[in-house]
Amino acid sequence: MRAVEVGLGFQGDKAPREYEELAQVAERGGADVVAVYQDLFFQPAIYPLLLMARATERVRLGPAGLNPFTLHPVEIAGQTAALDAASDGRAFLGLVRGSWLDELGLDTGRPLTALREAIEVVRRLLAGDASGFTGERFSLAAGARLRYEPLRRDVPLQIGTWGERVAALAGEVAGEVKVGGTTNPALVPVMRDRIGNDSVALVVGAVTVVDEDGAAARSRARAEAALYFSVVAGLDPTLEVEPALVERVKRLVDAGDRHAAGALIPDGVLDRLAFSGTPEQVAAQAQALYEAGAARVEFGTPHGLTERRGVELLVSKVLPSLR
Repeated sequence: MRAVEVGLGFQGDKAPREYEELAQVAERGGADVVAVYQDLFFQPAIYPLLLMARATERVRLGPAGLNPFTLHPVEIAGQTAALDAASDGRAFLGLVRGSWLDELGLDTGRPLTALREAIEVVRRLLAGDASGFTGERFSLAAGARLRYEPLRRDVPLQIGTWGERVAALAGEVAGEVKVGGTTNPALVPVMRDRIGNDSVALVVGAVTVVDEDGAAARSRARAEAALYFSVVAGLDPTLEVEPALVERVKRLVDAGDRHAAGALIPDGVLDRLAFSGTPEQVAAQAQALYEAGAARVEFGTPHGLTERRGVELLVSKVLPSLR
């Protein structure tokens, strides 16, 4: 079997010691990458990532992902340099266009331009290029530069997206594309075509609930997946679901009844939305994604019926079978 990469993604809702312990369990168990979500109203990803950097020695670390609307590219460059220094060169930068930003009343127009120019500004700052840059959304005056020397002048870039235009941009400028919220092997060739560059790695990640009690794990996963079911149904061109089902699930989620909403999701659809079940079931889902062409699978929060137990099962039971 060919070598594969495995990642774990964590939400920004934990105490400091939890981040350190979970990162250590992931690293000891053989994970290659640990990411922290930069979701609106949760802890900023840089905080747990710096804690994890000091508690680990090998895993690569990065946010999933920062956006140029709530964080200026100058600050993105600074956070990236800080994480790279704290991790001794193990950082990557995850960028996205941003979600739920309508709640903040921000001007999020021209997202493709904003992403492209943010990448340009970050790269110039890390590289020590003080020649200046004038863009439509972001600019750097001539002479503007970081007042310290970054550990590395070029940090790997990951772009998170489902969209055709942003995926095409990633094919030009990024090393990885992350598609979050799916476990659907049929989507992999679609995204590969949108990226248009075989040298760009494709990362696929989603909600994960693994437990020896497979039925309990799948029940928890249904409730988690119900939160984004209506969004994914509109994004994934290979996912065939009845519009009436999407609307019923959304109504129940909006009413606060996630468990009833999740109960409506058929088994076959759940298997395209989340990693769930016994370690053997989760490993089979991941293997199908590798066979479809994914370079890395990222197992996301909540990982299990309890997070610690879920991470332990992933690294002790799932990862070895994938290796």
